[in-house]
Amino acid sequence: MADSHELAVAAVAARTRELFETQTPYRVYHGATNSTRRSQRHAGNTIDTSALNRVLNIDTAKKTVLAEPNVPMDALVDATLSHGLVPLIVMEFPGITVGGGFSGTSGESSSFRYGVFDTTVNWIEIVLPNGEVVLASKTEKPDLFWGAASAFGTLGVVTLLEIQLRDAKPFVELTYHHVSSFKDVITNLQSETSATTANDYVDAITFSMDCTIICTGRLVPPPPPDKSTERFLRPYDPWFYIHAQRMGNRLKKSPASATITEYIPLKDYLFRYDRGGFWGARYAFRYFFAPFNRITRFLLDPLLHTRVMYRALHQSGLSDFYVVQDVGIPYDKAEEFVQWVDQHFELYPLWLCPLKMRREEEESRYGLHAEFGDLDAKPLLNFGVWGPVSSNRRECVRQNRELERIVHALGGKKWLYAHAYYTEDEFWAHYDRGAYDKLREKYHAGYLPSVYDKVKVDVDAEEAATQASLATWLLALIWRIWPLAGLYGVYKAILGGDYLLQKKRSDKLVQAAKKRS
Repeated sequence: MADSHELAVAAVAARTRELFETQTPYRVYHGATNSTRRSQRHAGNTIDTSALNRVLNIDTAKKTVLAEPNVPMDALVDATLSHGLVPLIVMEFPGITVGGGFSGTSGESSSFRYGVFDTTVNWIEIVLPNGEVVLASKTEKPDLFWGAASAFGTLGVVTLLEIQLRDAKPFVELTYHHVSSFKDVITNLQSETSATTANDYVDAITFSMDCTIICTGRLVPPPPPDKSTERFLRPYDPWFYIHAQRMGNRLKKSPASATITEYIPLKDYLFRYDRGGFWGARYAFRYFFAPFNRITRFLLDPLLHTRVMYRALHQSGLSDFYVVQDVGIPYDKAEEFVQWVDQHFELYPLWLCPLKMRREEEESRYGLHAEFGDLDAKPLLNFGVWGPVSSNRRECVRQNRELERIVHALGGKKWLYAHAYYTEDEFWAHYDRGAYDKLREKYHAGYLPSVYDKVKVDVDAEEAATQASLATWLLALIWRIWPLAGLYGVYKAILGGDYLLQKKRSDKLVQAAKKRS
């Protein structure tokens, strides 16, 4: 397997050197994506890394795993659990890759303890834009390591990562807390994520200004038979957010201090948001005016997993009319932010995820988020704000820009996995362009698109492309006729292999359920 890896890296390095000699920008083909941004195309100038999708080694003594960048979270978890271990941070969608997590500032419900995913990586192997293959870690070439951690591939192609693991247990003991005041939500989250907490996982779902469900979890052995258990990955299981809302409705009728605790198999917990994409799939039901109930969710289950949903989202172009943003807000400004979202968007639910931002390493003040290397870097509360805002493209952009403006005004941070609506000057006002450009020059990346080039939205360019010819103008006009865009997205998702794989998996689960009954 090591030989296969070396051959694959050699091929990537050779192709990179070819493009470097002519200073030709390139696009990296990973094989799949969990970004809401559409892929930027560089015709013919592609570096194919899709074969780099294997777990190479698990060291049970060191509690580390060597994984290639296109290993998805579910494959990583399966490999490590077979050794009784689990990554410190597991992104909530099974199709998110280790490379995407490293370069995209990814966090999850264990991030209050460990930080974002890149902090759990020990070192990387990376092909620089001149074709040179080097290793970078928190101690060797730390500028390259931390620079690549948030550079979205603009400093080179990551080809291998060593990731930290911890001892796993088969279940998560999950406790639901209902909180009616958002001020109390902040207080409770700070308490549940304090240095003395026994919690392994903490996140929350805000359903309205007076209803937030805080979910706190601990890794535990199998529970006694009389304890309540729940699952979320099978077609006939509930979607997690709907289940959490039901728990909240029960708790509303109980004393204020009451909680509900149940036991969830670890993998079901880690990927609890996969079915329905948190709650994003419910907007598809609304788009098609389809009934939204347990029966329709069961029947359409193969189409409602995030791998398939992302393909449909990209192909339909409907994300152009959504706000899909994750932003980190200081705790003392969180209540003000949620009030602003309530007044301007009224988009619920909202996802809340506490994030530890301070890096522990001394030599870590590098990259787009260099300030997280400061000793006084404070934790942030991540808000996931997702949903449709306008059928008018320019109005949608305006509302997204308003969100970016308030995040900046409150001293927050916007994560760049999604679209960025800043002007170039606004973007670099948030990040140290001088240090970033020096890093790109040092590692021969000056000819590649910058981070801003990769994440920006340019509506003028979009409209110019649409009006380039009568044919493209007519196509854009037809595309706006409901429900053509949505149907095309579903059609392309069905053609994709992920749908077929998911359907086979669902059929097997249904057959197993019939046998049990």
